[in-house]
Amino acid sequence: MTTNETVSTRIETARTQLTATQIAAGLLFAAGIAFTLVFLQEPLAHDAMHNFRHAAGIACH
Repeated sequence: MTTNETVSTRIETARTQLTATQIAAGLLFAAGIAFTLVFLQEPLAHDAMHNFRHAAGIACH
């Protein structure tokens, strides 16, 4: 990674290196996570996602 790399540089790099199937799989995964976070806010699902974020090293509070 160079010091002057930008977001648009990374997007362009991803366009040249990823296949359409990989991009579709990434978007499907992101949509699944969004659905889980938005529509499944039951306490059990919320606690499970909260614990997963902590296990993954993501600080959420």
